[in-house]
Amino acid sequence: MTSSTARITALGTYVPEKRLTNNDLEQLVDTSDDWIVQRTGIRERRVAAPDQFSSSLGIEAVQNMLSHYNVTIEDVDLVLVATTTSDYVFPSVAAQIQAHFKIKRAGVFDLNATCAGFVYGLHMANSFITSGLHRKVLVIASETMTKTLDYTDRSTCILFGDGAGAALVEYDEHQPSFIDVFMDSDGGGAHHVYRSGLSTEVNNNPMEGNGKIFQNGREVYKWAVRTVPQGIRQLLQNADKTISDINWFVPHSANLKMIDSICEKSGISPQHTLTSAEWYGNTSSASIPLALQQGLLDKKVQTDDTILLYGFGAGLTQMGMLIRWNPNLK
Repeated sequence: MTSSTARITALGTYVPEKRLTNNDLEQLVDTSDDWIVQRTGIRERRVAAPDQFSSSLGIEAVQNMLSHYNVTIEDVDLVLVATTTSDYVFPSVAAQIQAHFKIKRAGVFDLNATCAGFVYGLHMANSFITSGLHRKVLVIASETMTKTLDYTDRSTCILFGDGAGAALVEYDEHQPSFIDVFMDSDGGGAHHVYRSGLSTEVNNNPMEGNGKIFQNGREVYKWAVRTVPQGIRQLLQNADKTISDINWFVPHSANLKMIDSICEKSGISPQHTLTSAEWYGNTSSASIPLALQQGLLDKKVQTDDTILLYGFGAGLTQMGMLIRWNPNLK
């Protein structure tokens, strides 16, 4: 990767107040707490209120960020939001967040890389800043996944929750955060996990779900545990690093059993892995910032730690990123 001149200076997160436990789900579908925990590691998830959407969750995450770091956003020149659950088809969630904070002269757009969205967003922010096109980028991942669920489908409704994360990326040629990246995709597997829209088929397969999430969990699981360890090895090779150089591994929290398998195949210790699925479920693009934030709250992540972020999901998309954690603390 080209030498970076961008630094991640702040992080914030937000989850809605309402909790949906496994015991609650027992009242909705044929499932049990034991069955869910054994297969996914998830115990509960958060659910957005009827009047809460991805824009409002993202706004709260930015507010949380501003309360904990010595940063400002009035001079942000680009707002980008990773989401698959935008309030509207258009205008973008990014435009709504820009308006809320009254940020002047900032470009805005949403990006959809599903569960890899936050890492994609950081990569784009680094690219824009290192190229000299921008100097301060606000990256937000915000999802209201529960609004897209079919609560009669026990294979998917037990997995997902709502949440948001925000990061500020600023020009800094002396203390850059970004070390290296690896990205890959397999569009041939798109029919294994999707939410239908205008088209009625994908890869010549009729679409199911009627606008709700459809997932062939077995196939997605097999793809992730096969390809993510390969991607990790390639990323470390590109960066001339080894597993021992990594302080923390922060993968997308899709399923904790899946993460255990990825760690085993990659030689990564679970004790050096940060996840968010147990109490928040699969929050798609928001799962990585939620896990990183918990690591900070638990005083595990320290300044100058080397962190491996790895997002993967529908598309099928994946992106790994090595960063150095050096924010602007208050």
